[in-house]
Amino acid sequence: MTAALVLGALIGVLLGLLGGGGSILAVPALVYGVGLPLRAAVPTSLLVVGISSATAVLPRLRAGQVQWRIAAVFGSAGAAAAFGGATVNRLVDPRAVLVGFAALMVAAGAGMLREQATVGGDCALPGGGVNWRGCLPKAVGAGVVVGFFTGLFGVGGGFLIIPALVLLLGLPMTVAVGTSLVIIVTNSVAGFAAHAGDAVLDYRIAAVFTLAATVGSITAARVAARLPADRLRRWFAYLVFAVAAFVAVQALLNR
Repeated sequence: MTAALVLGALIGVLLGLLGGGGSILAVPALVYGVGLPLRAAVPTSLLVVGISSATAVLPRLRAGQVQWRIAAVFGSAGAAAAFGGATVNRLVDPRAVLVGFAALMVAAGAGMLREQATVGGDCALPGGGVNWRGCLPKAVGAGVVVGFFTGLFGVGGGFLIIPALVLLLGLPMTVAVGTSLVIIVTNSVAGFAAHAGDAVLDYRIAAVFTLAATVGSITAARVAARLPADRLRRWFAYLVFAVAAFVAVQALLNR
């Protein structure tokens, strides 16, 4: 319970500060920190991430930092794909899932170290409109990829969603962060529904972890604007690399 409280708060703080990305540490925290089996850790992670993301998005809603139509398209495609990812998860050895998860973490960390400048595009025209002929296929395609990984690995996908929204769809970073949180909630609900029958969940641990993450995300979201976002992302990327190495080693040695 102590581990769930401390690690849940850490995940929530990262989620509130980064608007996504912190959730990639939820599964390793639940497996290696709290001691849950992978089959239980994946749906528990999705429950925690979904609720804490819904909480973290509230201040951004008041600031008008959500593009609702793009969130609906992206999230709907991702929700459908999450069931496919969950199906693959059931067919693959848990050790292989963890190794694949570690590889995804490395890719996510590398993406966080790259510059994410706003470039504009079909989904964010100069006049504020959207060219749906060009935007729709990009939003659907990106949503399917992120949703599949949500179902397969039990992550919210913010580390993939934000670069997709900024670099592929052209949203400003502030709007991308708020929109990503809405998409994370949608994907997490779908992923949890796809996984919920696979394992018996410890709802006491889930409740403690979720409560700590929610409080952490609320607290961090209030101070996020005052902190150097680029430096936070760099240090978080280094932490992701370290955890990825740990997960890969544990998965390979635990035969």
